[in-house]
Amino acid sequence: MFHALSARIDAILCDAFQALNLPIIHARAAPCSRPELADFQCNGAMPAAKAVGRMPRDIAEAVATRLSTHAAFSEVSMAGPGFINMRLAPSLLAEAAAELLGDLRLGIEDVGQGRLVVIDFGGPNVAKPLHVGHLRSLVIGESLRRLLHAQGWRVIADAHLGDWGLQMGMLTSALRLRDPQLPWFISSFEGPWPDTAPVTLSELERLYPEAAAACRNDPERMAQARADTAALQAGDLGLLALWRSLRALSLQAQQRDFASLGAHFDLLLGESDAQSIIPAMIDDLRTRGMAEESDGALVIDVAQPNDRHDVPPLLLSKQDGAALYATTDLATLVPRVKQMQAACVIYVVDQRQALHFEQVFRAAEKAGFKDGVQLEHVGFGTVNGPDGKPYKTRQGGVARLADLLDEAVAKAAERMAQSGHGAGFSEEEKHQLARKVGIAAVKFADLSGDRLSGYIFDPDRLVSFEGRTGPYLQYACVRIQSIQHKAKDHGVPVGLAMPEARTERELLLACLAFPDAVAEAARQRQPGVLAEYAFELAQRFSRFYAECPVLAAERAEQRAARLAICHLTGLLLARSLNLLGIDVPERM
Repeated sequence: MFHALSARIDAILCDAFQALNLPIIHARAAPCSRPELADFQCNGAMPAAKAVGRMPRDIAEAVATRLSTHAAFSEVSMAGPGFINMRLAPSLLAEAAAELLGDLRLGIEDVGQGRLVVIDFGGPNVAKPLHVGHLRSLVIGESLRRLLHAQGWRVIADAHLGDWGLQMGMLTSALRLRDPQLPWFISSFEGPWPDTAPVTLSELERLYPEAAAACRNDPERMAQARADTAALQAGDLGLLALWRSLRALSLQAQQRDFASLGAHFDLLLGESDAQSIIPAMIDDLRTRGMAEESDGALVIDVAQPNDRHDVPPLLLSKQDGAALYATTDLATLVPRVKQMQAACVIYVVDQRQALHFEQVFRAAEKAGFKDGVQLEHVGFGTVNGPDGKPYKTRQGGVARLADLLDEAVAKAAERMAQSGHGAGFSEEEKHQLARKVGIAAVKFADLSGDRLSGYIFDPDRLVSFEGRTGPYLQYACVRIQSIQHKAKDHGVPVGLAMPEARTERELLLACLAFPDAVAEAARQRQPGVLAEYAFELAQRFSRFYAECPVLAAERAEQRAARLAICHLTGLLLARSLNLLGIDVPERM
């Protein structure tokens, strides 16, 4: 079993503090902010001195003296008011690297231990094509799915489709106006109803925005849409059959977009799947006095005495009895908690919905639906254009997700042609490589940094093979694979990763930080932590590659050691990209 480097150093520090009768709670190390001075630093002498009534420098000197005899360190020194600087012995780095390389989990702890976490993607509305606003939920949610699965959680990813709202009434009423003789609208028609939708996918994608615009501008059209919505939700057999055909048609297109981004779903449930739960849930909430009438609507008061901002009541149903998103979200929790027995439910939804989820979580707690389950809203900022505003098409409309991805792929193909990447490939191989590079560019840009911050979508910058981009990381992986292939062809063995040069040490230290980076990314629900780690690892490899010849090293043991460092780096970089949902090409 691999023990994280930070944990090994903490254990040694604890022994030293204990031997000197110092409180071991302060025996903690962290990577040194100035790597030219040390690998790790302990600042525990200052609080320990306060606890025992001694001078910090005296304590730091005593601890440093004791550590300096330990085989784990090549150098230990004291600095400033009581900082303890530690330089690790090359043998410790080599030993830890070998242990990490031999661990099937690559040091990732089994945090989940088989418990269930449900990831709710707050999914797209049926009948509408996926747009740029869906990108972040899919990319962040998929990375979290992979991170949590790697930590031993049993993960169920649910798209949570919006398939039961007013948009369905807008569509069916528009179709009714266009052709009232369709079998779904004829009251005397007894079935069986056709399985195939009365429109093609392209017609459907054009029909919805037209119908939505008509409803916004014409109260009569809106009334017709609301009437159809109410009839559908009341169980009109014709409208239900039409709804099923439109849902299936729309979902085919959406699943293609899911596949383009590598987003995996275990469930494609929708709001419609929660409808059978809602009547009994509302009756129960009424009976127990949790839900009450307010101006004709049904609400749950979720305000708390210590609130620092206004938290309005959760609206369960409107005056006309129609259920809302909040009703569905609350109802969806019932099977997730009772039947699935989830330990945690994570909602990966735009940060602008933060108040909505605060209301839902409070209502669930108040109603007893939570039952000890951890509920989390993982919010995110917007994808913006060069003007800093939410990304739009050149015509000013909402950009389709497929079009955004196609633009990134086209830019990747253009950049590859300019740089010579893919030379000698067939046209099909070039196309596949451009797709991997373009999608990697989009994903890495989306995952980098704080997810709560928006970012600028600039395909020219994103597809660069230099700088903080997905293609840069892919190229580092491919370069390592090339070294490994050449080493195999020349019979160069993989040895022990014993560092000699400074850049070798820095690269090994970065490799050994991988388990901590994964743990922190999962704990914060921030794939950006792992994205930053992967970029730094690739940067350190680039410096190592420039300064330390691998196959051209003078001594055989040096070639074997550097090949081991390459092998470990390649394994960890590829695993990092996999956890971010980024594919690595075999060659570029």
